[in-house]
Amino acid sequence: MAAIEQDSESFSLGQLWSDKRYRAVVTQILVIAGVFLFLSFIITNAIENLEALGKTFGFEFLEAPASYDINQALIPYNSRDTHLRAAVVGLLNTALVAFCGCVLATILGFILGVLRLSTNFLINRLVYCYIEFVRNVPVLLQILLWHGVIVTSLDVPRNAYSPVADVFLTNRGFYVPRPVFEPGFVFVAITFVAAVAGMVIFRRWAKKNQEATGQIFPVFSIGVAAIIGLPVIAFFVAGMPMSLDAPALEGFNFQGGMVLRPEFTALWLALSLYTAAFIAEIVRSGIQSVSHGQTEAAYALGVKPNWTMRLIIIPQALRVIVPPLTSQYLNLTKNSSLAIAIGYMDITATLGGITLNQTGKEMECMILLLMVYLTISLLISAFMNWYNKRIALVER
Repeated sequence: MAAIEQDSESFSLGQLWSDKRYRAVVTQILVIAGVFLFLSFIITNAIENLEALGKTFGFEFLEAPASYDINQALIPYNSRDTHLRAAVVGLLNTALVAFCGCVLATILGFILGVLRLSTNFLINRLVYCYIEFVRNVPVLLQILLWHGVIVTSLDVPRNAYSPVADVFLTNRGFYVPRPVFEPGFVFVAITFVAAVAGMVIFRRWAKKNQEATGQIFPVFSIGVAAIIGLPVIAFFVAGMPMSLDAPALEGFNFQGGMVLRPEFTALWLALSLYTAAFIAEIVRSGIQSVSHGQTEAAYALGVKPNWTMRLIIIPQALRVIVPPLTSQYLNLTKNSSLAIAIGYMDITATLGGITLNQTGKEMECMILLLMVYLTISLLISAFMNWYNKRIALVER
């Protein structure tokens, strides 16, 4: 008690900086205060500038009619809908190209990463040249290149190329039949969900059984057969409750069916191929980080090369692959904002482009746009962090 009183009596203001215990706290307080002062200055300055220009701050413009068309909409939309709905359409287009791009880039990246380690000299050099070329060319140029190739190499709808029946490739889009689901198709969907759930349970059981007895079940083959076969059987049992709405040429364009716009196709391919080159190097480095003794031990036990890669090498390499893979998914999603260069109506082209120019609400639109990309990035990071923890090795 006396020591505490002595310390309190001997305290001086100079100790706030000279004593490292106090200095750490004071430094953090000063940094936080500086951040709040900076934000206060920015907000005050923005308010004063808006008042000088005779503008107000608010989001009422989202309820006003958009008065512009969007060439690709995953939900019903017309020019009389609000700016908010136009923004939602753009957001869905962004999510679509980001999801499809991540899937295709991951598949290509893993294939190229494994081929990069091939002992075949020709395959190894071809993959190496592809990776070095694609990684060192700006992605915007690749987007413009793919868009130009698709638009100029394909003909107008009247002279459309049809590789198979009811499928037409034109410079206005790729037209394919649209499935029309009838009420009985619900039974098929339920069967598919049940097959997936059953395979998840079977996979867990097979893994526990393998750890306990060493017996290996062909989980992948059985899974593919169940997930595909059972819904097909249910489809025929239910009386084939689905028809196809085939596209047909009417006037100067096709009507009916589904269309894959050249803008989406070009953006999807360019982002996927560009990101796949980076993922390939990530996969290569991840595989090489696993000790070669693991491979030799597997071969010594008689494990097949493809099983060795799938069951032994890849699971260990994922610990190295997943963290940088997350960054590539984030980069692909953010690079999708370059879609405005070829007229693909994503969230940047709608909310950050036409809506901004029509309403003059620059600050509001930019704030919403920043929050959208921030939210998408945080969701991707959260999912990948969860997956990274799930595949982490558990010490026993």
